[in-house]
Amino acid sequence: MTDITPISPYLRQVSPPSSSGGRPRRLGDHGWQERAVCRTAPEATNDPELFFPDADDDARVATAKALCAGCPVREICLQTALESGARDGIWGGTTEEERADLHHLTHHRLDPDRVHAALAGRDIHLSFLERRALVHLAVQHCVTPERLAYLLKVSEAHAERLLRAAHRQHRQGRRRSAVAPVSAGRPVGQPELGRAA
Repeated sequence: MTDITPISPYLRQVSPPSSSGGRPRRLGDHGWQERAVCRTAPEATNDPELFFPDADDDARVATAKALCAGCPVREICLQTALESGARDGIWGGTTEEERADLHHLTHHRLDPDRVHAALAGRDIHLSFLERRALVHLAVQHCVTPERLAYLLKVSEAHAERLLRAAHRQHRQGRRRSAVAPVSAGRPVGQPELGRAA
């Protein structure tokens, strides 16, 4: 079932239910790799290419996936591959082909928990839509351009432009909602950000 959660009057979130239930991995955190089965399993140490097999090498693919199935960091591994855009190899028990659609979903993800975590200062990967939502949330929380620049890893001048644009959208949205008919919980003609076409 798809969850639709408002995170501001101007943004709505649509995403599949989270399977991890945990906090997002911080950028640059690779400590999870030490707990990965592929680091110590004899099959992997004897065959360094095990997790990068040819697509038609069914035996190696099956062996790698079997190791991943019992790995305690499987979800983190898969998230890392999706967030970094890793296209090659087996990550989190998935092949390149199996991850293709997941890459698209990750790029278009809009998870309010991730946006709020980033606003609170967690250094995590944000999709394009999550970055845009963070700017709108920053307006609501009166975040300074300096702080937004730090959170998004952009220049202060760029953060200031983003905040000005978001302020304009908020003002226009309030004016429009005061006179515009409402459809599906938002003014008619106002885009519902976060929905894939």
